[in-house]
Amino acid sequence: MCSLRLSRVALFIIASVTTNLHAQEHADSALCVAGMPAEVALAMQRQQNAWNEADLVGFMKGYHQSDALMFVGKSGVTYGHEATLQRYQVGYPNSAAMGHLSFKNLKWIQIGPDAGWLLGTWRLEKQDREDDEGMYTLLWRRLDGVWLIVADHSS
Repeated sequence: MCSLRLSRVALFIIASVTTNLHAQEHADSALCVAGMPAEVALAMQRQQNAWNEADLVGFMKGYHQSDALMFVGKSGVTYGHEATLQRYQVGYPNSAAMGHLSFKNLKWIQIGPDAGWLLGTWRLEKQDREDDEGMYTLLWRRLDGVWLIVADHSS
């Protein structure tokens, strides 16, 4: 009888922990679009959360850590993961400059079993300065089982 009670308690605890972990790994509905792998939405949720915690290194975990990474922005093309991180660090030196980031994905275009294009909008809300907003096109690839951005064109 006692072992049966213990088993029920253990199952309840496991179910609670699993539910909480699932809730923590749930992407905002603005990130989910038809046909897009759930892993991509979760990666963007992690990026958004990292940015809003002023964690640029954490934000960059959504990008392929390679010299082949390509970032296209208003100031031109940046190649490589480290160079892209440095670009962000110069442009956003502190949490006030970073503001509060939100993404809204608009369309996923599957271009193969392990690749897709994502179109969306970004918005930075800042307290002391005018808000910024723009659009992005992200090329995602599943590399070693992980979806990562390999090219980012943001304007």
